Amino acid sequence: MSVTGVAVLGATGSIGRSAAQVLERFPERFRVTGLVARSNTAELVRQAEQFRAGITITTDPEKFRELRGALSPSLPCAAGWDPVLELVTAPETDIVLCAIVGTGGLEPVLAALRAGKRVALASKEVLVLAGEVVERTLDASPQAELIPVDSEHSAIFQCLCGRKRAELKTIYLTASGGAFRDWPRERLASATPEDALAHPTWNMGPKVTIDSASLMNKALEMIEARHLFRARPEQIEVLIHPQSIVHSMVELTDSGCIAQLSRPDMRFAIQYALTFPDRVDGGLPELDFRKLLHLDLRLPEPGRYPALDFARAAMRAGGTLPGVLNAANEVAVERFRKGEIRFPSIWEIVGRTMEHHRVEPQQELETIRAADAWARQFAAELQVP
Repeated sequence: MSVTGVAVLGATGSIGRSAAQVLERFPERFRVTGLVARSNTAELVRQAEQFRAGITITTDPEKFRELRGALSPSLPCAAGWDPVLELVTAPETDIVLCAIVGTGGLEPVLAALRAGKRVALASKEVLVLAGEVVERTLDASPQAELIPVDSEHSAIFQCLCGRKRAELKTIYLTASGGAFRDWPRERLASATPEDALAHPTWNMGPKVTIDSASLMNKALEMIEARHLFRARPEQIEVLIHPQSIVHSMVELTDSGCIAQLSRPDMRFAIQYALTFPDRVDGGLPELDFRKLLHLDLRLPEPGRYPALDFARAAMRAGGTLPGVLNAANEVAVERFRKGEIRFPSIWEIVGRTMEHHRVEPQQELETIRAADAWARQFAAELQVP
């Protein structure tokens, strides 16, 4: 078996650390050509030493001296974004796992796709902000592959594997429902950040956990699914599934449904993206059918989650509007965490920012970034009750 070169962007975050656990299980299958992170030098160095990484990169030039001082002299390192672009297009890199938060993943992902690499994508912003650009890039780069690395889109990818695109009827993204799935609507106005962070199933960062409570994470995933699977907006639905065992499913044209089930563990999606089309034993936890397994699936209560309506509006409009949704939400979540606004005001800020945006086509990254910056400023200054 030939050894596959893997570059991990966002190596020190939760996805990056889970990826390290997957990679260490298969030293004969993968070699780490590079690791990229911004500020967590200690974790970056730990992984670089463990895997003897081909190059270790901090995207913050001010961290370079700290990185160089902590890393073994025999291990190369660099700083800035130019080395990242060199890494993702290098001949020895076969797979680029992108888990960079924010807009930083845009250029590396596009560069990797143009170079014909497999991109294992965990960065929501890439497809939300620039899904149309990514589609065009993929169409122009027939050797490139884009494989999703989150539980929902990985599940859909697996369910559709080998199927014709015309056979897809409906995509069902499952949602845990977050911390407030059983709260009455009238109580949401009094919810605190601590309440929103009490996720019943997953252990995630604060922003994603709050997005889970508002279902904004599912809104972003709807937009991602549209581009990943070339689906029409009306083909994408959301189901509340508290157990987080069915990671998503598809309905085909004959009305049959195919679902993917596993324990709630991100390593499943990461391993599948790295080993596809092979399935290998990575020592991941099995479902225990000796215990009674309840699988509850229900459509969201109409009107309870405005985020889903925002996603449909953004998909219909296209262009820069999905990115505006994302940017406004990031600002609103941060304002909620600081105690500046109430929980329902997250939806109000996102909706009003989208209403005031003049949609531009997704032609250049500069246009996408300009819309992102405008939305952040507008959402930060917006006065809400």
